[in-house]
Amino acid sequence: MAEKQAVNGKQAEPKPDPKVDPMEAFRGLRDGYLDAWAKAMTETVNTEAYASASGVMLDTYLSASSPFRAAVEKAMLHVLEQLSMPSRADFISLAGRATNIEMRLDDMDAKLDRIEALLTKPATARRKPQPKPPVQTRKKTTGK
Repeated sequence: MAEKQAVNGKQAEPKPDPKVDPMEAFRGLRDGYLDAWAKAMTETVNTEAYASASGVMLDTYLSASSPFRAAVEKAMLHVLEQLSMPSRADFISLAGRATNIEMRLDDMDAKLDRIEALLTKPATARRKPQPKPPVQTRKKTTGK
């Protein structure tokens, strides 16, 4: 029988092979392209020249942006004050206070542990042995 069969007087279309994927070639090209770029970028980034150029650009950016950063911080502080919202300094202060409270609680916990240890010792272990008073002996008196 031929591939095309007549069905109700019409020619049937051939069924595509399910194993053939028309996008597979494009995926292969994409993967090769990405691998080539990854290799090239890795080689470029791992050079001393790239590191020094990146450092120079970063220094230039930080130097140029510091006046703007100060102005933005000042404006943001003013806005936060107007909105009655806490600033970064407020959060830092609050964090310091919380740390101080935590340290004091730890100290109190250690003291309570020592007190508990003293109270839970047996009664005999808590008492320090009292030194016995020296025994007085009577001196014999001779009758003169």
